[in-house]
Amino acid sequence: MDKLIQLTACEAVENLRRGDVSPLELIDAVEARITEVEPDLNALPTLCLDRARDHAKRIIAGDANEASGDASGEPGWLGGLPVAIKDMADVAGVRTTYGSPIFADHVPSTSHPLVRRIERLGGIVVAKSNTPEFAAGGSTYNEIFGMTRNPWNTSLTPAGSTGGGAAALAAGEVWLAQGSDHGGSLRRPATYCSVVGLRPSPGRVTRGCQETLFSPMSVHGPMARNATDLALFLDAMAGFCPEDPMTFDAPSLSFSEAVAEAVPPRRVAYAATIGGSPIDQETRDICRAAMAPFRAMGAEVVEIDIEIEDLEDTFLALRSQQFVIDRELQLQSHPDLIKADIIWNTEIGLKQSTSQLAGAERARAKLYRQFMALFQDYDLIVTPGANTPAFDVNLRHPVAIDGVKLEHYMAASNLTGAVTLSASPALSLPCGFDQYDRPIGLQLVGRPRGEAALLAAGALYEVQSGLDKLLPIDPRAGEVPPVAGV
Repeated sequence: MDKLIQLTACEAVENLRRGDVSPLELIDAVEARITEVEPDLNALPTLCLDRARDHAKRIIAGDANEASGDASGEPGWLGGLPVAIKDMADVAGVRTTYGSPIFADHVPSTSHPLVRRIERLGGIVVAKSNTPEFAAGGSTYNEIFGMTRNPWNTSLTPAGSTGGGAAALAAGEVWLAQGSDHGGSLRRPATYCSVVGLRPSPGRVTRGCQETLFSPMSVHGPMARNATDLALFLDAMAGFCPEDPMTFDAPSLSFSEAVAEAVPPRRVAYAATIGGSPIDQETRDICRAAMAPFRAMGAEVVEIDIEIEDLEDTFLALRSQQFVIDRELQLQSHPDLIKADIIWNTEIGLKQSTSQLAGAERARAKLYRQFMALFQDYDLIVTPGANTPAFDVNLRHPVAIDGVKLEHYMAASNLTGAVTLSASPALSLPCGFDQYDRPIGLQLVGRPRGEAALLAAGALYEVQSGLDKLLPIDPRAGEVPPVAGV
């Protein structure tokens, strides 16, 4: 494996700053690694290496930011580091499909505002990462590019919907990957691939031009191999954007500085589940034991129960309303080109009454107040990162969890969906492996707009666990483990 690929993102950026390596050399290393591992993974189906090299040459010449001024002194400066962009965000001149046959040949002329921000800060887009259709799915598969495989075991899925980004990070194809999250689409893939993913607070990162600009449900965010790298990428993403009315200014103290000055949390609440959502038994055991690093750094860990009435109905009602906004017109014009799960989710929204939607909003407000009450007593809330470990790559979602049969594809996302409803930032962090060597992770939940303390806790946890040192890996073949309780 090329030594450049094995650098952390922060190490690579420091090398770029010193002039010890050039952006072109990093692109060459990325191209070689992609050529080596993509046949096993299918994580980055669309490459834009010529475009990337043109951008690199502008950075080297010092004229990359003629229109916006020099950004090299700003927090989040990436200095020519190659990154992957999820195939849900437009990149000018690069095929962007959203995983949908409707847009199979779509080549946008303008980049998404977040992509423009990342590129202004020296990030070089080298590839689009695979996603399920319109980012809706528990595994990363679409009719255009097919399935993405998990590098820890290529018989398994990396989850969805930022599965391409997570798999690419774990296998060393890129150092940083952009993604999005509604019900866990940054967090579950990070857990399945033993990388780090952050769902930021709504408004922390621009969502740009989507139709649901006034909804806090869907967010964009960073994914990396460790919390320190992720803080750097969040610095490159965060800040006010006039194209997104919910955004706000970046903090005066950068996230990278906050991580460098990390202070351990005083009190940590551990919840084995939320709202009764079923959790694989071995996952529960591993995650409970994984509280030890918090205790080792001096934190008091208290196990709590988080009871939420009608969690699934509340989340589905609000999610389905967003699907109506996003997909109703496409269902009318292209009903034969949209997958069944999206039709199902949209039809729930079309059929529900105004009273049902109002009830879901009241339930969300109650849930938010419930979480805020917990944050009066605890600095951090921790849960398992996913209801179940990585499953068969040929399945769109798990069949059952801990003996409980799942009725639909979103039933495996209630744990992460509950945190979406709370409007709290959430960090997915590796914490171990199960008996079949599948990665297990934690979901660390912080106070709204509390990403600095959240990332600091994650970075301190990594010092204790050392799990971030295992990456990157070469893809590994394996078998599909049996489903527990079935």
